[in-house]
Amino acid sequence: MINKIIQGDALTVLKTMPAESVDCIVTSPPYYGLRDYGVQGQIGLEKTLNEYLERMLAITAELKRVLKKTGTMWWNHGDSYGTISGGTQQLANGELSTQYGDIKYDAKKFAVSQNRDKGVPEKCLTMQAHRLTIRMIDEQKWVLRNTIIWHKTNCMPSSAKDRFTVDYELIFFFTKAKKYWFEQQFEPLANPERKNFTSGSRVFGENPDRNDNDLGERSKDFLFPLGRSKRSVWKIPTKPYSEAHFATFPPALIETPIKAGCPKEGIVLDPFMGSGTTALVARSLGRKYIGVELNGEYIKLAEKRLSQRVLPC
Repeated sequence: MINKIIQGDALTVLKTMPAESVDCIVTSPPYYGLRDYGVQGQIGLEKTLNEYLERMLAITAELKRVLKKTGTMWWNHGDSYGTISGGTQQLANGELSTQYGDIKYDAKKFAVSQNRDKGVPEKCLTMQAHRLTIRMIDEQKWVLRNTIIWHKTNCMPSSAKDRFTVDYELIFFFTKAKKYWFEQQFEPLANPERKNFTSGSRVFGENPDRNDNDLGERSKDFLFPLGRSKRSVWKIPTKPYSEAHFATFPPALIETPIKAGCPKEGIVLDPFMGSGTTALVARSLGRKYIGVELNGEYIKLAEKRLSQRVLPC
């Protein structure tokens, strides 16, 4: 099972896996009511939002079971609007279900189901990720450590004229317990040339250096040799993928979760593997991987990418 992609329904396959057998989970599930992948048993086309949430909760319960006590889970989940326009539903970032970044594919093949939940007001965000996350915390006792904002610096423009263009998605950083494996990540200081490092004083008004957590005169070189602790807004552009699978992770997006949340030679699980980006990044960082994917065509794409020596963008 290690370093393999298993074809099958996520819940069914997860039930065959041993308890506490993976170190880290990095994934993005199918969102509710957005795309028809043309595969029997697919998730996301349930008749109601609640039915979708119940199905997802069964999966997250199994994910918690297979995750080690010291494990982490990184869950990327976007949103959608309670709107059907011209037979396609709008995503929360203003894109239609027939386009994703610069990637083109057969729109008819992925036409969204018209059978939508009438409980969500028209034009209202479904809040599907937040509803799921709250229930994971309340009912399954997941520990939510961060809500990370993936800022898409090259987001698609929106045709909507009565709201703002959404240029982000959320990544929910969960753990199974309050103590877990984590390697702190760093980023450059906001102003590495600053010379006036102060301690204990508050400066009101414009202060571009305040977020550097300066603690003393030598903090730049002595206290922060690697930079400052990484923040929770990640500016990462989407990456086009010319093959048939369009909802792909940019590799840069999942490098940090794997570095931060999975020990060297640990096992990374993606129960919705898609075209294999999680496996590619995990392997490039010296980790093992396990993938689950319902669509056999996507598995072929993933295996093709994994057979290449260089990590594709």
